[in-house]
Amino acid sequence: MNWAYWLPVIWAGLLAFAVLAYVVLDGFDLGVGILFAVEPDYEDRSLMVNSIAPVWDGNETWLVLGGGGLFAVFPLAYGLVMPAQYPTILAMLLALVFRGVAFEFRFRAETVPGRWWWDLSFWLGSTLAAFAQGLTLGGLMHGISQHDGNYTGGWWDWLTPFTLLCGVSVVIGYALLGACWMIWRTEGAMQRRARSYAGWLGAATLALIGIVSLCSPFLYPQFWHRWFAYPNILITSPVPLLVALLAVLFYRALARDSHITPFLCAIGWFVLCLAGLGISFWPLMVPPDITIWQAAAPPASQGFLLVGAVFLLPAILAYTGYSYWVFRGKMGEDTHYH
Repeated sequence: MNWAYWLPVIWAGLLAFAVLAYVVLDGFDLGVGILFAVEPDYEDRSLMVNSIAPVWDGNETWLVLGGGGLFAVFPLAYGLVMPAQYPTILAMLLALVFRGVAFEFRFRAETVPGRWWWDLSFWLGSTLAAFAQGLTLGGLMHGISQHDGNYTGGWWDWLTPFTLLCGVSVVIGYALLGACWMIWRTEGAMQRRARSYAGWLGAATLALIGIVSLCSPFLYPQFWHRWFAYPNILITSPVPLLVALLAVLFYRALARDSHITPFLCAIGWFVLCLAGLGISFWPLMVPPDITIWQAAAPPASQGFLLVGAVFLLPAILAYTGYSYWVFRGKMGEDTHYH
């Protein structure tokens, strides 16, 4: 077997899985924070926070795994992405820290102004983190200027109409995941409001998926070729059809008061979006011209790290699955973790 060819492919798949796991798992708890903007009652917001309290720390494990894997396995890509996206990545990390502090301190506040301040901080941190992730994604899709592996762009290259569109799209998409999570994990008035939010957010998410998808092929000729050139179109055409099918299932599930199906459909949209990114990018690691093989570390380093990943990934998956199993079920108003 040609390990110099297959190791970068394997690692690209593992990093794509880590990104998907982070987006799905941390996406819904960021979405819960974003929905603080439409929940005026402190007790209702506490119920929302308590629904994610047992799992939210573990969700961010996948962000560490993805960032660490990029640094160790694709150092050239890391060296280009970081200077190009420093403002957005720093904003995301600071927002996550700010959000984590607010998460804990909101339960310790003894006055109404104090509670209001920490709830505002939790909303702001969640929204900024989601928006920064969208800006980072948009900046990567828009391409990174480089010469001989050195970043040659400017400080503001990440800020374009397309990256702003991606930022808004991620915020709306995460809010949809948060609403669907609340449908699944709560009951009564909170669940009914979450179902109403999900209806509007689902329509907005679908519209933004369509707009971003229509804009993306025009960024680079290879993106257009990947999607519309024959015979590639035979492979790519099922993606929008599956998005439409999930939309039918999503709104049917909302109408039938299903609890978990809307959440699964929303996850399906994110999976299809990642599949679309994979179709556009392959085999690029950093558009427009750095492939996964050019960006990869030496095969010996990749092989050594892969041995560790073989043991680490199952352990993380087992812990994550066990955590969700232990804390399964509906949240009641008398359920507390703090």
